Amino acid sequence: LLSFGEFTWDDLKLFEREAETLRSFNHPSIPKYLDYFELKPSSGKGFALVQGYIQAPSLEQHLKAGRSFTATEVRQLAETLLEILDYLHHRQPVVIHRDIKPSNVLLSDRTGNHVGRVHLVDFGSVQSLVTKEGESITVVGTYGYMPPEQFGGRTTPASDLYSLGATLIYLVTGKHPADLPQQNLRMQFRQFATLDESLLDWLELLTEPSLEKRPNTAEAALRALREAPTRALTTVESTAPLLKVSNDQLFWNAIWRMGSIAGSLSAIIFLNTLIQGGFSPLAVSSIITIGSLLIGTTLGLSLLNGLLLAILTKRYFSPLRNVRQYRLAMTGTVAVLSAIVMAFALNPIAASTEILAITVTVMVLAVSGAGYWFAEWYVRLNRNSQRRTY
Repeated sequence: LLSFGEFTWDDLKLFEREAETLRSFNHPSIPKYLDYFELKPSSGKGFALVQGYIQAPSLEQHLKAGRSFTATEVRQLAETLLEILDYLHHRQPVVIHRDIKPSNVLLSDRTGNHVGRVHLVDFGSVQSLVTKEGESITVVGTYGYMPPEQFGGRTTPASDLYSLGATLIYLVTGKHPADLPQQNLRMQFRQFATLDESLLDWLELLTEPSLEKRPNTAEAALRALREAPTRALTTVESTAPLLKVSNDQLFWNAIWRMGSIAGSLSAIIFLNTLIQGGFSPLAVSSIITIGSLLIGTTLGLSLLNGLLLAILTKRYFSPLRNVRQYRLAMTGTVAVLSAIVMAFALNPIAASTEILAITVTVMVLAVSGAGYWFAEWYVRLNRNSQRRTY
């Protein structure tokens, strides 16, 4: 609920324009804005915004509950939040959050080898969103997480990077940034953190008091983080890479992998049946008819599976954060779809229920292996992306 004092109709138009911008967000780590409306006079002059609710504790709540964060988890959080900031900073107009802090970062679904799902919240301080046309959207900040330039009313995308660095410093030291000793406006946190030197250097770079010496984009900060050597980062699950894969590349790779296995298996079954049935004209004609149906079914199924895997990968697993879940999704999708289609396609030509069950099972297992093969290709692509310089 946002109450206003006296405001002009021009201010109201600007507010509505900015609210529409917030509602246009479409990112899995940002709560969806649903609606906004004017308050009734009896409730006070102003407006209300409605957004999706994330059922997850904040980083601050995790810390107060006694949770600690390893160097690998800090890197995971940093990369995911930088990916979110990269999305915000490329909006038109540019969206600067200006209030990144542990209480505004939610964390859920932690697994054994991944820090969990990360969400950035609290875009709702609309009073400071009422800006002149052409200016950036900003929200109010919090002392300790605000860079020096923000106190003077100046904000750039690099201001969010400072706040992100201060948030991560809080995680690794357990101390509020405002409580840390300072020298020439620079936070002195190294003596309170047990991290490798490369990560400490990167955090110092992000919290550089001078705006000119700080990375000016989230992409630049991400590049600096990935270029820093590390011994802790060993799995794909520990990053959220900004991998860009075309739809054609996904689709044709899935087709090639499943088609090669399906085609090879169909050829083996066809030749085996031909050898066992003899080479009489009638037998050959019958086997060719059955073999054509078998090969046509498996190759058609490969096309369908390839399209489905490409869509699922692009829609739900880009960027890749959970490798185990991705492998299961790809293999399971192929297995279920293949079993259904093959059972219906082969039923008219099966000599018995037992033969049908065995044939379908063997072919489903083989084609499912192609789904896993496709998943491994995408995983390797992500690993290579992590090592590549942007």
